[in-house]
Amino acid sequence: MKKKKVAQAKPTRTSPRRAAAGKSDRSAPKRKSAVHAAKPSLGLSRSAARSAISTRSTSGSAAPVVERRVLYPAIEPYTRGYLRVSELHELYYEECGNPAGKPAIFLHGGPGAGSDKRARQFFDPQHYRIIVFDQRGCGRSRPSASLVENTTWHLVADIERLRKHLAIERWLVFGGSWGSTLALAYSEAHPERVSEIVLRGIFLLRYAEIRWLYQHGASEIFPDYWEAYRDVIPVDERDDYLNAYHKRLTGTDQRAALAAARAWSVWEASTSFLYSNQDNIKKWGEDQFALAVARIECHYFVNRGFLRSETQLLDDVERIRNIPTTIVQGRYDIVCPATSAWDLHRVWPEADFRVVPDAGHSAFEAGNTHELVSATDRYRSR
Repeated sequence: MKKKKVAQAKPTRTSPRRAAAGKSDRSAPKRKSAVHAAKPSLGLSRSAARSAISTRSTSGSAAPVVERRVLYPAIEPYTRGYLRVSELHELYYEECGNPAGKPAIFLHGGPGAGSDKRARQFFDPQHYRIIVFDQRGCGRSRPSASLVENTTWHLVADIERLRKHLAIERWLVFGGSWGSTLALAYSEAHPERVSEIVLRGIFLLRYAEIRWLYQHGASEIFPDYWEAYRDVIPVDERDDYLNAYHKRLTGTDQRAALAAARAWSVWEASTSFLYSNQDNIKKWGEDQFALAVARIECHYFVNRGFLRSETQLLDDVERIRNIPTTIVQGRYDIVCPATSAWDLHRVWPEADFRVVPDAGHSAFEAGNTHELVSATDRYRSR
């Protein structure tokens, strides 16, 4: 099969990251595959709230420079509430931005990490009706850290229930890391309810991805942080960290459970940025946060995400193939390595695939933020 070149895109005000384009083989795509490499960080002020072209001196001459997009200014919800989704679970949700605007739902990571108030800031509040909620067992949802009635398909049903509760016909679905998993699962189950999709740090819940972070792989890149995660488990159980942690996180010894939760959670947080973020590590090490995210993540991973097969999310791409979609992937993402994003791109060449050359996993790294905000800006007027 001949390889076709993807045309190099010139930077524009609404598309500043197309500095380099890759090549890819295609298997009967319905339209051209888009692979983009974003510009590296320019160290610009966070006050630059809009994309703009400026100049700087390079070897004595002025050269055009594209400023990176940053988060929109912080806003507060105009509505907060709880939605009962079962006899046990109540979900916290909030709405921000323009009540008459384009609906968009933000799906947080983990599972079990809860939402961050900065989630509101990936969307233009003048154009979007922004819905953020905490999934079962985490954040402000109740009860905390519960594994009862807590599966991928419970969460998919919760999203639909929330959509109906808010009287929304269709919405943009935005998710990163585990949020990308859930966004794919929801969109493939309810494609008629999805207007666009924005994904970041792709996680397909395959065994190789889980093993990479929790058994061997990322440990080779962060051996210093790995030791604290490793040392919670006795030597004779270290051939299967996932089940060893699961036993402790779901056992009756609360001290052992909390120690395991902190080690699990801090390990993940320590690998989430290209440059380790101590504030993030501190947050993920807090007792209640760590207990929720560690218990719920381990529960999902031991059960392989409750998917019918390892390839379910790839196999069902046909159901969402024609939904406008942007996939953002940090080149140096250690939590969700780029292989998964590439595999998704290979089966879904119609989606706009953007690789950020100087970013890791977090949505709050400059290059990832730029691509995500740019994507929601492109979709806001559709």
